[in-house]
Amino acid sequence: MRVLLTKLSLAVVIAVFPVMAASATMDEEIDALLAAVSTSECVFIRNGKEYDVDKAVSHLQMKRNRGGRYFSTTEEFIENIASRSSFSGKPYEIHCGDSPPQTAGDWFNDRLAEIRT
Repeated sequence: MRVLLTKLSLAVVIAVFPVMAASATMDEEIDALLAAVSTSECVFIRNGKEYDVDKAVSHLQMKRNRGGRYFSTTEEFIENIASRSSFSGKPYEIHCGDSPPQTAGDWFNDRLAEIRT
């Protein structure tokens, strides 16, 4: 019986480990995305109002903490949490330097591609 329980426990760990590893990777990627915002010289535009990077990161972190049920991948975090207002539905924008503003979704997806390479 003890051998059976040990084998069953090992099977559960083996089955769950890839999910745990993927979750850690997702968390690391989201941390890196938020760090990219905080170290940028960009302005975060939410519902037509401009916010500095510290307020943007704080807001996105709050949404991340409260909205965990809405994402299970980094891509879902970008799409469901970091791209638009959950109240108004309006897309967030990021304005960097002299470049025209771009949607936050595009900006985050570009940063994610950089992080993964």
